[in-house]
Amino acid sequence: MPQEKAQSALVENEMERLPELCRRSRSSCAGGKSGKETEMRKEVIVAGHICLDITPVFPPRTAGGIKEVLQPGKLIEMCPADVHTGGVVANTGLAMKLLGADVRLMGKVGNDPFGEMVLDILKKYGAQEGMLVAEDEATSYSVILAVPGVDRIFLHNPGTNNTFRADDIPDEALQNAALFHFGYPPLMQSMYRQEGDELLRLFRRAKKAGAATSLDMAAVDPASEAGQADWKRILERVLPYVDFFLPSVEELCFVLDRERFADLQSRAGGRDITEILDIDRDVKPLADQCMALGAKALLIKCGAPGLYYRTAGAEQMQSVGARVRLDAADWAEREGFEQSYKPERVLSGTGAGDTCIAAFLTAMLDGYPLGKCLQLAAAAGASCVAAYDALSGLRPLAELEEKIRSGWEKI
Repeated sequence: MPQEKAQSALVENEMERLPELCRRSRSSCAGGKSGKETEMRKEVIVAGHICLDITPVFPPRTAGGIKEVLQPGKLIEMCPADVHTGGVVANTGLAMKLLGADVRLMGKVGNDPFGEMVLDILKKYGAQEGMLVAEDEATSYSVILAVPGVDRIFLHNPGTNNTFRADDIPDEALQNAALFHFGYPPLMQSMYRQEGDELLRLFRRAKKAGAATSLDMAAVDPASEAGQADWKRILERVLPYVDFFLPSVEELCFVLDRERFADLQSRAGGRDITEILDIDRDVKPLADQCMALGAKALLIKCGAPGLYYRTAGAEQMQSVGARVRLDAADWAEREGFEQSYKPERVLSGTGAGDTCIAAFLTAMLDGYPLGKCLQLAAAAGASCVAAYDALSGLRPLAELEEKIRSGWEKI
């Protein structure tokens, strides 16, 4: 089918770029803390949510608001759909692999056609080894409606992600990991039930094994079971075991301050809330709560405007996993806002946050100082929105760094 050929061509194109991306990214370590490539590659586990993303592509001529475009009974002639893997395991994990990190992906799919498609894509990256296949469960999928001029709408089925548990990560996998990154617990039923017992157990095991840890969140459907969970209590329990907390402002506001979230939605008047954010009024109070709950390095994705960051004191930063070899003095007691770079074009924001995180974590592992990690994170996000999927717009860290040095304009 044309759609399948297009997807195959996309993956083949990325596979052709993989050796060059990895080589150039590893060589970019010369700009990091060590001034040379690290003597031993740091192993990374990226675990959690994975799905198949199906994005119907609207023609450029599509105009009007969501109500004008998606009307009952209306026929809309579309472009070929974009089909690719989604979720933190595929987006962040494969992005880190393309950027040169030594990554093991650990997620769960079903033994069904969607699961076969996910595994087939991962195999082409040589990244399927850590995946679990559940015989009697359905693979997760998302239909992403990216109507031009309108924020994305996600139609999502969590599928096998709901049954992912802490024991799905074997102890031996954690023993040599420098970094354990986990994502999207709001879309994984076992992770938020019973006040997050499974999520807490997983992060405790990772820290006990000596790994640095990072956590990414996901949007929550207020009407769902996840929307009714006590997320403040869950984060209160889990964040003391998280070294890098990397939520979006919408996700964080929903789980920590529903009144503020409702106020932001009201002020936005149907627009993306990141368009009307006031950092002092809207973002810093959320950061205050995160730091009080035990966060060490906090990165709040604020959409197109950029990234807010804050870090804890030197003593807390020194407690980050020893295998990461973080320069605690450089990372301690920092706060600020990193503005986004102007993208060459904007096709879709799908995966931009995950790619941003991938660049941030990869640069951190490569020994870059905090300021450079933030720049590269913003640059990767700006590159990602130029494609419909999370990977096609990705560029090596060295290339992003050169573009920044050449005067890449900020928003």
